[in-house]
Amino acid sequence: AQLVESGGGLVQAGNSLTLSCRGSAFRTDVMAWYRLTPGLERRELVAGITHGGVSTVYVESMKGRFTISRDNARSMLYLQMTNLKSEDTGVYYCNRLPPMSVWGQGTQVTVSS
Repeated sequence: AQLVESGGGLVQAGNSLTLSCRGSAFRTDVMAWYRLTPGLERRELVAGITHGGVSTVYVESMKGRFTISRDNARSMLYLQMTNLKSEDTGVYYCNRLPPMSVWGQGTQVTVSS
């Protein structure tokens, strides 16, 4: 499976970004966004979504600000990020939930305060 993330960038706090992920093996998988922040050794779960998009899960600090969605026909996963905060800074990855051992290159999100 191949995962390619994009859409990151440098933004000021309060602004928005939308991340995209193109995958080659979405199928019926539950998909998720993860984040790696400086000082952490492991990627943390940010948000997850079931195949049909009916059920989603978010880290508490991101509820109401982030929205995960998917387009199964295009094998795309998205993360709309609004009202960004400096603590949202990190490299964002997409993967299955639970994740495969193979990861994409991620996309860097930097939020300046």
